[in-house]
Amino acid sequence: MRYIGCKINLLPEIKGFVAAHCGGGNAVFCDLFAGTGAVSRFFKPDYQIIANDLLYFSYVLAAATLENQEIPSFETLNKHGVADPFVYLETTKIPAKTATFITETYSPAGKNGRMYLTEENARRIDFIRSRIEEWHSEKRLTRGEYNYLLAALIEGIPFVSNITGTYGAYLKHWDKRAFKKFEMQRLPVVGNGKINKCFNENANELIRHIEGDILYLDPPYNTRQYLPNYHLLETVARYDNPTVNGVTGMRKYLHGKSDFCLSTKVEESFSTLVKEARFRHIVLSYSDDGLLSAEQISQILKTHCKAESVVLHKIPYNRYKGKIEQTKSEHNEFLFYAEKTCLAPCRPIQSSVNLTSNIPAARDFIKSPMNYIGGKHRLLPQIFNLFPTQIGTFLEPFAGGFNVSVNMTANKMRCNDMNYKVVELVRLFRYADANFVLNRIEEKIREYKLSPQNEKGYNAFRDYYNATGDPVDLFTLSCFSFNYQFRFNSKLEYNNPFGRNRSSFSQSTKTKLIAFMKALREKNLEFYTRDFRELPTDDLGGNDFIYCDPPYLITLGSYNDGKRGFRNWSETEEKDLLAYLDNANKQNIRFALSNVITHNNRTNEFLAIWSRNYKVHFIKSNYSNCSYNKKMRETKTQEVLITNY
Repeated sequence: MRYIGCKINLLPEIKGFVAAHCGGGNAVFCDLFAGTGAVSRFFKPDYQIIANDLLYFSYVLAAATLENQEIPSFETLNKHGVADPFVYLETTKIPAKTATFITETYSPAGKNGRMYLTEENARRIDFIRSRIEEWHSEKRLTRGEYNYLLAALIEGIPFVSNITGTYGAYLKHWDKRAFKKFEMQRLPVVGNGKINKCFNENANELIRHIEGDILYLDPPYNTRQYLPNYHLLETVARYDNPTVNGVTGMRKYLHGKSDFCLSTKVEESFSTLVKEARFRHIVLSYSDDGLLSAEQISQILKTHCKAESVVLHKIPYNRYKGKIEQTKSEHNEFLFYAEKTCLAPCRPIQSSVNLTSNIPAARDFIKSPMNYIGGKHRLLPQIFNLFPTQIGTFLEPFAGGFNVSVNMTANKMRCNDMNYKVVELVRLFRYADANFVLNRIEEKIREYKLSPQNEKGYNAFRDYYNATGDPVDLFTLSCFSFNYQFRFNSKLEYNNPFGRNRSSFSQSTKTKLIAFMKALREKNLEFYTRDFRELPTDDLGGNDFIYCDPPYLITLGSYNDGKRGFRNWSETEEKDLLAYLDNANKQNIRFALSNVITHNNRTNEFLAIWSRNYKVHFIKSNYSNCSYNKKMRETKTQEVLITNY
């Protein structure tokens, strides 16, 4: 796509500049003014990518090629008789009732007779755009598939547009390319095994809510706002039938204006951006005929970064603009580098668009007050980013400490775990009066003089619980036990040792408990204590979702050794669970499975082979509540989330 300021030809220079100044060990690369996404895609193989642009069509291009790890398979469309959506969209006879906004607004068929597109191509674009939206509303497209098709449509439009390069005006006579038959562009997608995030935000707002290693900035240089130059592509992307004005059919763009194009605001905006940035390395592309001078840029960077780190590299204009004639004797593209010093705190984002990538940090999820082995609280930002956004019935066969369930949003929720003692406790948290629970806890603490130093009182209370089995007492006991964990022997007696000088019912634990109980009350919950194989799925369908977090076959979790009063987790259970999920897939039920493929030079061969039929997302593990966490960190462990959507 022809795009103002596109850095395609400058990529080798940028790569060399980054390598020379940013060094190694960097994981996250942010392209804050992504445009067509050329820079983001170039660096995707080497980094986790954050990409952003104020224009929605630019966001779509980025999401299609960055958030996807491969070209989508369109499995649901295939099941509905659409073998190849590209062929279908490009060749199907256009129905008479197809929406016609693009045709009536930007082709001679409209009353204004605009000549951006021929009528034939405009009608094809209307048909494709409306059909993509229809498929999406019918849930026949995943978000990744939706963005990919929409990006393929947008990328195809410039090839048949009757313009000189932008959509600020159309030609008064037809250019020969306008008569080409419209074709969508099959965009290449490179996988990097990382969760890449794309945003459609104002850069100065977004910068306060993200963090990483390398921040690449390529803001507008001059007073030309981008939306007027690409308004037609923005309208196709949004397909919101806007009111348009003037000969060119321009859409209003009050919220699409960039302060970097305003001479009265650009310096302050750039200074604020650099000040707020939570990135160690800043790389800036700019032009020497931009609104900011090299001296202004250098001063801002030196003010908010290490002054001695600021570097300016000049690239002669013709080195990457090829045959374009220079307009002045010395015309250069600037590359600046600076290293940040103090980093401001990062705040959770609230996006202006409905993006599944805008997931808050782990601290912003409700945390279960139960420290359950393998609990997923620290991984929630990653796995929730991969969960469906609309769920009818949610089924969790291995609820464990309920970290996932308590944070889920669904019309109905079925939570199951073989450990009936924990399920009984959570059921009580859901239905019992909060004051009753808190008073019972305080009563037993006073009665047994429980404290981080009184082991004798702890052991006496443990004996009392094992004789009576009250659920609230189980929670109270865990608060004073080693690592706050729930552990039982083969007789289902609580046998976790005393948590000397560490464990107690603290104010923090009390706060977590109250928040947990409040969140449970807001959900439509059903509780089960069955073997997962006994959980029916016959009444579930395409709007429902199953999440499984079973014991991991090849790790050292103590709950899968068969010595804790519950059935052990063996190859039989592993194979049966995979078959259970295969059956769910045949019923078109969406599922996600957390598991480990490799650990300590071992491979779960069953899982590795089975996962080839589905999508594998690599998760960065970070457990603090596992008795085997040290070994998990010291060995090469690859945790994954496997999905069928």
